[in-house]
Amino acid sequence: MSIRQEKFGRLLQKELADIFQANRSSLFQNAFITISKVEVSPDLGYAKVFISFLNQTNNSDLLAALEVHKKTIRHELALRIRKQVRVIPELNFIYDDSLDYVFHMEKLFEEIKKKEKPNN
Repeated sequence: MSIRQEKFGRLLQKELADIFQANRSSLFQNAFITISKVEVSPDLGYAKVFISFLNQTNNSDLLAALEVHKKTIRHELALRIRKQVRVIPELNFIYDDSLDYVFHMEKLFEEIKKKEKPNN
């Protein structure tokens, strides 16, 4: 990935995070959406946005809500970055379950600690 792609990805990540925060209650059922990374195509016309949801059980519903509101999100993004770029990229939201895995592992380690504690 080129430096230009990385810079553009960071810009998209920051602006999308602001958009998700500002529209949390109206579009996303008050969910906290985090963006783990953004991968941009070499022509900057396409972006894969890797997202996760904090403390949510209805991940598929939230992902569907993102797809429904994709046009609105892209329009809001365009209003924010139109003076910095020529093309507003097509957005593809991909669920990133690495955060869920981290929480699951932490829970397992806590259970192991609890089981070992009485033996000491």
